[in-house]
Amino acid sequence: MTFHALRSLGVLLLIAFAAQAADPVKPLHALLVTGGCCHDYAKQKDLLKAGIEARAHVNVDIHYNEDKSTKAVFSAYAKPNWAEGYDVVIHDECSADVKDMPYVENILKAHREGVAAVNLHCAMHCYRTGTEDWFQFVGIQSSRHGPQKPIEVTYVEREHDIVKGLANWTTINEELYNNLKLFETARPLARGKQDTGKAIDDAVVVWTNQYGKGRVFSTTLGHNNDTVGDARYLDLVTRGLLWSCDKLNASYLKTSK
Repeated sequence: MTFHALRSLGVLLLIAFAAQAADPVKPLHALLVTGGCCHDYAKQKDLLKAGIEARAHVNVDIHYNEDKSTKAVFSAYAKPNWAEGYDVVIHDECSADVKDMPYVENILKAHREGVAAVNLHCAMHCYRTGTEDWFQFVGIQSSRHGPQKPIEVTYVEREHDIVKGLANWTTINEELYNNLKLFETARPLARGKQDTGKAIDDAVVVWTNQYGKGRVFSTTLGHNNDTVGDARYLDLVTRGLLWSCDKLNASYLKTSK
């Protein structure tokens, strides 16, 4: 091959590489399901959508139910293939008294078959059907929470991609959820300590889980608006979401730690 041919080939390769590098990242498609008891979901849904979309190449659709009871149900789950077209579902509902097992099983089936999931705060206290089905999906079973007081968050799995580079922090007044059971498929990433005035409670507050083919990220933090809107919380949730989709990399992060 002549010098000129080699040079032409080199130019073509450079052009190809440049074009490939310039290709836009296809955003992930996320569904945020939110509503139910005890939280300001009307504001938190917007904080989450704006915070996640500002940090990563993710488009968040919101399915919001204004029902403020513990029996809130979501029409988004009505169809057998309800999660079709979504890469990840963010569960931010609070529906402890929804116990219809076929309804719950329809939610779980999508994740068991591979749809990624993010569970926030009261999602851990949902769907108390009398079985462990929902808790196996979540990865930890919790039955109660402590008072509204600050939680000291310490990352215990420093080399995990989700928390690598994140600094320990202390929340504003928040609820620390207890841990009744940690399933074998769950991997704790952070613990929280809370001085209740009577004792120092300590529990896992951030973890991952493998549920069938689905990757699951969960955190019990996020009761109050100031926490949900905190950059440290949004960084954590965004990184957890990307990890659940196996997309936690520089291409999908708009701002990287």
